[in-house]
Amino acid sequence: MEEQEEYEPLIVAFLCNWCSYAGADLAGTSRIQYPPNIRVIRVMCSGMVHPNLVINALTKGADGVLMCGCHPGDCHYLEGNLRAEARSEAIDLMLVDFGLEPERYRLEWVSASEGDKFAKVVTEMVEQLKGLGPSPYKM
Repeated sequence: MEEQEEYEPLIVAFLCNWCSYAGADLAGTSRIQYPPNIRVIRVMCSGMVHPNLVINALTKGADGVLMCGCHPGDCHYLEGNLRAEARSEAIDLMLVDFGLEPERYRLEWVSASEGDKFAKVVTEMVEQLKGLGPSPYKM
């Protein structure tokens, strides 16, 4: 009898260029261990990510979406991260409409010096998604 493979979720991560992407880079260059379950999409600002992009990723087979931006007050585009936070509320409503658990989307503030926080967030999200199981939209 074959041993069943453990489910490994796929996370699409939108990371702002100035803070979160640099934080992820710091995690890598510092050799901080975190699961390889994320696929990074580098964006100039978290506020530029439209809710439809998040829902599209989730309905095309991603098990979760992680959005990371600069801490409030530190956005290189002044208020882009506040726009991302406001859009997060719309995303939560859209998740319900699509029959998806709210835990499949996560918004976090990660600065360029927080490689350890980035690794912790990814690890937590992977564990949470393992508990939820595969997305109902997984093909």
